[in-house]
Amino acid sequence: MIPAAHISAAIEILGALAERRRPVADVLKDWGAAHRFAGSKDRAAIASLVFDALRKSASAQWVMGADTPRATMLGALREARGLDAASIAAFCTGERHAPPPLSDDERTRLGTTTLDGAPDHVRGDYPEWLADRFAAAFGDRAAAEGAALAARAPVDLRVNILKGSREQALAKLAHLDPAPTPLSPIGLRIEVGQGRGPALPAETAYVKGFVEPQDEASQLASLLCAAAPGEQVLDLCAGGGGKALALAGQMHNRGQLYAYDADGRRLMPIHERLERAGARNIQVRQPRGKADVLADLEGRCDLVLIDAPCTGVGTWRRHPDAKWRLAPGALELRLKEQAALLAQAARYVKPGGRLAYVTCSLLREENEDQVAGFVGQGFEALSAAETTEAAGLPELARFASPHGAGLRFSPASSGTDGFYVCVMRRAK
Repeated sequence: MIPAAHISAAIEILGALAERRRPVADVLKDWGAAHRFAGSKDRAAIASLVFDALRKSASAQWVMGADTPRATMLGALREARGLDAASIAAFCTGERHAPPPLSDDERTRLGTTTLDGAPDHVRGDYPEWLADRFAAAFGDRAAAEGAALAARAPVDLRVNILKGSREQALAKLAHLDPAPTPLSPIGLRIEVGQGRGPALPAETAYVKGFVEPQDEASQLASLLCAAAPGEQVLDLCAGGGGKALALAGQMHNRGQLYAYDADGRRLMPIHERLERAGARNIQVRQPRGKADVLADLEGRCDLVLIDAPCTGVGTWRRHPDAKWRLAPGALELRLKEQAALLAQAARYVKPGGRLAYVTCSLLREENEDQVAGFVGQGFEALSAAETTEAAGLPELARFASPHGAGLRFSPASSGTDGFYVCVMRRAK
């Protein structure tokens, strides 16, 4: 396929996404199945265009003065790829499956329209219904924070310290040109630009368990829990096990870590990952109907981690379609789930033990406001300085939240995904 045909295909896929709120991965898969002639490189190029259009939908549509799939794609070629009107026109010839030629209005808009005077949600490429919430979280930096969430993310890897050091992992992956992550002492970063990321399943270092894909902020969230060898730890929302594996490394396989998730299906990938990582102190607790499979842990845990279900605002760099599928009702549902999890988790924390509350959201309602509504019920929130000192990462105290307890990380402030971390201690 020629590059212009990639653009036509991307416009078609954007149209399918507009018809139904479906994950973009599903729509791309369906398109590939219906167009078998498209090779893997073609599909990758088309997916990249679609993701760029989703990242920059609001600004692209502002530039073009329309919200059609074609307008979104044309505007994104300028806003996401930096192409000028002449370069975009060169792709739009109407020949050999290329998009139809630009209209006079399209050419004018691509050449002259700017984002000057556009509202923050347009300049930051986030949904308009979140404008007030972004303003509450970021103030006059709302547009800049949104724009950073609309950028491409690098590939971050966590070094499995049960298998080796970061220096050894750097050597094993030297052909991918990794660099140490700026904040996490156990992270590697691979910049991918507009290309595809590395095929990790084909990398020996991954297959042998030396590295795991994990954003740097997620690594920091695990490190700030300060899990120690010999402790009793419960990961209450373990999912696929990313943070549980990180905690097992910090514990050097000593003590006991219980991995639980209310949705047993989400836990299934953890078993293979445990074996690959060499994590031997993790006990997976699957839900079993109405049975209380965590009853024996009440009041026994040194640390309980809640990696809370949330809106996922902080992961928009990696899942740009999610921000346009997010609805206000989803936020209200998440807030109720988070409050219930905090109440549940408190049962398992022993006197003097710690409760770590983590989200990949940047909304105050899901973060500082949740903690403020919970502390005082036998728990106190540790200061950013206390949390970072305990983890041996005192330099991270500069990411203390300005809105209350906890620490905030974001693409604009820390170069990571958006995460919130708050560690609380139970009274003795």
